[in-house]
Amino acid sequence: MDNDRIATCVLEAFEALPAKCKPVEATAGIFQWVPLSGIAIMKGNNEARCVALGTGMKCLPAKDISNAKGAILHDFHAEIVAIRAFNHFLLQESLKLAKAPSFNSPFLRRRLDQELSASNGFQPFSLHSDLKICMFNSEAPCGDASMELVMEAQKDATPWPVADSNGNNLSAPALLKGRGSFSELGIVRRKPARADSPLTLSKSCSDKLALKQCTSLLSSLTSLLISPEHGYLDTLVLPRSQHNHTACTRAFRPEGRMKSVFNCKWASAYRFHPFSVQNTEQEFAYSRRMWHPNLLERLILGRLQGRKAQDPKAASQISNVRMWELVRQLVIALNSPLRLEISRCKSYRQLKISPLFDERKQVKHDARAEALKGWVRNEDVDFDLSFK
Repeated sequence: MDNDRIATCVLEAFEALPAKCKPVEATAGIFQWVPLSGIAIMKGNNEARCVALGTGMKCLPAKDISNAKGAILHDFHAEIVAIRAFNHFLLQESLKLAKAPSFNSPFLRRRLDQELSASNGFQPFSLHSDLKICMFNSEAPCGDASMELVMEAQKDATPWPVADSNGNNLSAPALLKGRGSFSELGIVRRKPARADSPLTLSKSCSDKLALKQCTSLLSSLTSLLISPEHGYLDTLVLPRSQHNHTACTRAFRPEGRMKSVFNCKWASAYRFHPFSVQNTEQEFAYSRRMWHPNLLERLILGRLQGRKAQDPKAASQISNVRMWELVRQLVIALNSPLRLEISRCKSYRQLKISPLFDERKQVKHDARAEALKGWVRNEDVDFDLSFK
């Protein structure tokens, strides 16, 4: 079955990593634990190929994001790390195509001139139409898709109170909820954390994956160069123990909270593309690393292991700063008209609010306003841009 092949593909990719990337034994016979997520690409009936994976389950407090300057990941849950690694992989494939037109990528192709239009977008590259993008998660995504599992694990399913920094309880419709308030289902939640942890506004993986059904798996920077048309997730595979059908239907499907964007289509080939959730009997034995075929990194608190936060060399290759550098190389190699438009933006924040992303911003606005109500945005990441 495809779901078992997808799980096997991701698990084998992790097992093939060097020993330094494997969890260590914390106490006798007990290993460190952290979730795993991987992205595999299937073509027809051929075997699945894992092209990105990540492990992790933390995120930065909201107050630290502005200091990160795009060099430190603010969300390093496994699913988000894997999606970032996938985007880095695609940008590297694009750079190969840009530098060597004769290069034959099994994943990407150059688009024909007649394909470029306002309705289909002007990106020079596209994923092949016969590919299926699949994801395996060792755990249910945090947030709405896992609430029933969280409730089942509690001795007392009474919602946990939310307290402010002074210890006062908050009923908090204004605060994004984490694991608490079990009676409220189908809502946008923040990443779960201990009650005494600094506040984060990073949305749950359930919410981010739900939004990706509208925007595709492509990041904002990647979407400048690759059409989102064939960049949508087709299948999410979970171990049977982590799949609650009711929760996943409510979180992701048009029968649930995404009903209001069902059949929606936007400019530049954006559309609502729901993925299916499938089971596997396979389980992940343990797992925070990030990998794709051309890159392996070990990250601690969103930066390279062994580097201090202020160190310019601490930035991961999947951080916004490094991803921008890859996009800059691509735009130069392509001699793209984008260069002139981007050069007008002196910072990443200016780029994100520029007309280049108008279609994508409309997709996000509609999805958040109609299906993912209550979405509270994080402070924007910002850093200087340069074409030097």
